[in-house]
Amino acid sequence: MSNKNIIITISIALLAVALIGGRWAYNFVLGNMEAPSGPITAIPIAINTALPATEAPAQVSALTPTEPTVVTTGAEQESGLVIFQISQDQSEARFSIYEELAGQPKTVIGSTRQVAGEVAVDLSDLSKTQVGVIQINARTLVTDSDNRNRAIRNFILRTNEYEFITFTPTAITGLSDLAQPGQSFTFQIAGNLTIRDITQPVVFEVTAQGESLARLTGTATTVVKRSDYNLTIPNVPNVANVGEEVTLEIDFVAEAVVG
Repeated sequence: MSNKNIIITISIALLAVALIGGRWAYNFVLGNMEAPSGPITAIPIAINTALPATEAPAQVSALTPTEPTVVTTGAEQESGLVIFQISQDQSEARFSIYEELAGQPKTVIGSTRQVAGEVAVDLSDLSKTQVGVIQINARTLVTDSDNRNRAIRNFILRTNEYEFITFTPTAITGLSDLAQPGQSFTFQIAGNLTIRDITQPVVFEVTAQGESLARLTGTATTVVKRSDYNLTIPNVPNVANVGEEVTLEIDFVAEAVVG
């Protein structure tokens, strides 16, 4: 084979590799994003009156919650617990992370209202509080850039495989006594946070208040490291540096379940 033919063959091979690599990059970083499988719904909390506040909450069931009337029967009635469910229209889950874009420092914020969960509260004895599984639909996270959204969903979080980010509480500390309407409380919720296929223990710092007997509001915050979840940032032009720490926050409004 002549040198000319060898050069042509090598050039074709390199072009094929470039096309395959380009298609991979497009599909996994800039390709279409998988749509949510459906509206997110809360996993109903199963009340266990024997559990102290610092122990893990009871196992949850997969039943669909009923339509609203404040719950006052069964275990809830006996324990004084009232179930509150996160209102998606009034709540928001978000992350924030440092980034250097085109040489300029920037705090990237991604958010979604697709957050669901339940909490059971005895307003006469906050030590009995129990928190159920909290879920966030990662396919609905949005930032200020469509390209970044695609990179986050298709490459970093792989939301086509792992649609939900899940927090499963194991202990609550810092709550006690009687709750008065409008009074604020600061406490901690420890648990297991699952992102993609990796689960790590985290502690959320929570500030909450009961605005009324049927409405709770508050904010829960924690900081995690990208490396703990193997969240690798793709090589993207103009992005020189991305922070290691990610702040996770949930601003929540929870309303008493009626049924």
